[in-house]
Amino acid sequence: MRYSRFVLRPLDIVVLLKLSLIEGDRPPYLQLANDLHLYPSEVYASIKRARASHFVQGPALKDRLNRSALLEFLLHGIRYAFPAELGAMTRGVPTRYAASPLKQHLEQGKEPPPVWPYAEGSVRGYSYSPLHKNVPKAALSDPHLYELLVLVDAVRDGTAREREIAVKELTKRLQGASDGLSKP
Repeated sequence: MRYSRFVLRPLDIVVLLKLSLIEGDRPPYLQLANDLHLYPSEVYASIKRARASHFVQGPALKDRLNRSALLEFLLHGIRYAFPAELGAMTRGVPTRYAASPLKQHLEQGKEPPPVWPYAEGSVRGYSYSPLHKNVPKAALSDPHLYELLVLVDAVRDGTAREREIAVKELTKRLQGASDGLSKP
């Protein structure tokens, strides 16, 4: 099992989404770790796996994000590689159709919303597994990252309408940033 340590993990997607919000070179591991409420060693290992998977372009190019590869994976692979798990009612942070930017486009029914479990969350809903246990904290401290995570969750396990909107938004945000367009 020589390559098992290079197998992509859900945490890596969170790190890559954070990198997608940063123009230019990758910031230091410590800064990314602080922003994502992770240990620097977790970020280092994540970047190493991302290099092996060709999501970042390597040290020679200062670990710049390969946006087209990330977008392709998010649109076509994430729902199969990292499916969401739905659970019982809990307190947490809203995701999918219950959070921006999707809540502006979709009506919320009478059902409880999907939430990432988080003791300090403000909404009660059904548990929706985040890509990493620290996603709620990281999302609440970075609104742009929060929106990307919501869109990814809609692709992972949303209705056809949610996925359609999420695909358009992810494409616009990931391709737009590389074309020099403004961030969301």
